[in-house]
Amino acid sequence: MKRIVYLSFYFEPDLCAGSFRNSPLAVELASQVEGEAIVEVYTTLPNRYNSFSPEAPEYEERGNLIIHRIALPRHKSGMMDQIRSFSRYFFAVRKLNRHKDADLVFASSSRLFTAYLGSVLSKKFNSPLYLDIRDLFVDTISDVLKSKLARFLLLPILKWIESKTFETANHINVISGGFKSYFIGFPDPVYSNFSNGIDEEFIIKNPIDSYENSETSDVKTILYAGNIGEGQGLHRIIPQTAKAVGDGFKFIVIGDGGMKARLQKSIEIFGAKNVELQDPMPRDKLIKAYKSADYLFLHLNDYPAFRKVLPSKIFEMAALNKPILAGVSGYAAEFLRREVPDSYLFEPCNPTELIEILQNAGSEKNINRNEFISKHKRSTINQKMAVSIRKYL
Repeated sequence: MKRIVYLSFYFEPDLCAGSFRNSPLAVELASQVEGEAIVEVYTTLPNRYNSFSPEAPEYEERGNLIIHRIALPRHKSGMMDQIRSFSRYFFAVRKLNRHKDADLVFASSSRLFTAYLGSVLSKKFNSPLYLDIRDLFVDTISDVLKSKLARFLLLPILKWIESKTFETANHINVISGGFKSYFIGFPDPVYSNFSNGIDEEFIIKNPIDSYENSETSDVKTILYAGNIGEGQGLHRIIPQTAKAVGDGFKFIVIGDGGMKARLQKSIEIFGAKNVELQDPMPRDKLIKAYKSADYLFLHLNDYPAFRKVLPSKIFEMAALNKPILAGVSGYAAEFLRREVPDSYLFEPCNPTELIEILQNAGSEKNINRNEFISKHKRSTINQKMAVSIRKYL
């Protein structure tokens, strides 16, 4: 029986894009190779948010799908916390594979080091490596790092690791079409572009059902759900906007992350009393919250690296047939203009533009994005991607 090593730092029941992408993909891959191979997932126990830690077994067998979940130290998403967490994951996975062999290594990576771990294991096994690149870590970190000394010391090391990792790969999937230009100059493996997609629970069969829990109110609610980090830059847009638009609007922010305290502080500084922060919640409750909102909100900080990305949130938000307020630029803005009707775009970190949109936009209740939903179902994307992965067995 052949063996596929499947690396994903996040996996169900954790709540994040990496988990939502890789949990169903691993199930689909295991289904396609049943009788031919086992799929061994190496992941972590739920740790994405300090305020949300559902129970999960460290070892689980589901037929030919085997899941190893590695316990990590408690953390609050700081850089040193993330380094310690990944180091624990890296060495635990290597130890678990010390006396094993594998026919294929698959690694889904947003922060480079899961991809690097995949390259280390593929060399050990002398097996093909299939990378799923969900973020351009080195590109992003060069924008996010404030210290010139840190950039001087870290970036050459990170670029070397990135180069060695990508050189090892037989196949690289990029989750955003905006990433393609980044790979010019790297050795030439096979490339693909299987994007994120829409999970079944977000697909509302009847568009009017998106509003079944909406309350009739003079106050319009604007909902953000997801990570609250430097990359989202919520502290640079929500408090200022909320204060300016006043009591006619209410921002609801559901999530956690390294910049939540900064967001809370900014809300207090601006005196924005129409912003409510809530902890992460299971997806069934989140969908109810989406349905009761008037607008769904998306924002990325104004770093050059983010002009290449395609946030996974776009897909679940677009499926719910609600107006989308999106502070994004580059590829994500082009994608929304091209594929998602009733999206209101503004420049990242520009409260003036967002305020103007809110003062002029109505609450549209006749949105129908069936064409988009049909094209971007995650189940369809996973089926095609699993076929692509199987070719390397």
